[in-house]
Amino acid sequence: MIDIRPFNSLGGADFGWLKAKHHFSFGHYRDASRVNWGALRVWNDDEIAPGTGFDPHPHRDMEIITYVRQGAITHKDNMGNEGRTEAGDVQIMSAGTGVVHSEYNLESEVTKIFQIWIIPDRQGAAPNWGAKSFPKAGRDARFEVLASGREGDTDALPINADAAVMAATLAKGQELTHALPAGRVAYLVAARGSVSVNGQVLNLRDGAAIRDEAEIRITADDEAELVMVEAAA
Repeated sequence: MIDIRPFNSLGGADFGWLKAKHHFSFGHYRDASRVNWGALRVWNDDEIAPGTGFDPHPHRDMEIITYVRQGAITHKDNMGNEGRTEAGDVQIMSAGTGVVHSEYNLESEVTKIFQIWIIPDRQGAAPNWGAKSFPKAGRDARFEVLASGREGDTDALPINADAAVMAATLAKGQELTHALPAGRVAYLVAARGSVSVNGQVLNLRDGAAIRDEAEIRITADDEAELVMVEAAA
């Protein structure tokens, strides 16, 4: 089963400094059919104006992954962590027992991010933050695992969930396949370009909620960049 969720069907908010689209219920957007997808709880498509951002605020018991599509985001938290994550790279924050952090766009251009929240396998873990550079050349026509709590994903940023965030780039006409084991779900978004997913069209910034598909076959209709979460159902 593949449920295509067109970009124009997503919830959203426009605060001037922040333009956000919500793949799942978030903030003032509520849709009982779009609360989560397995352990995946939030996928926000955010555009943050230069010189603005999220003032210090708390989180707990959530795995928060930020994929930067354009510009850069600067993080600071009450654990003493501070860092700048730029386009194509990833940061993770395991909120665990509690963390207060801020996220600002200190760049001269709009910063575009996917912010992904995954429900942890257990509550009360120690908070953690990390960031890593993932050159896009390493994900040509294959999914590279960026953040993961699955056994064996040793090169990925660690999270406290049986889930993985991965990305791939495809040239026009290229194909890739991904096996989806029983008991797992996937959520796929086209960060750039458009693709066909098991024969269904996924356009720019659309989402595809996938379950009960033993294999995901993706063909690029034009140059494409994909981000996908695979998680326990």
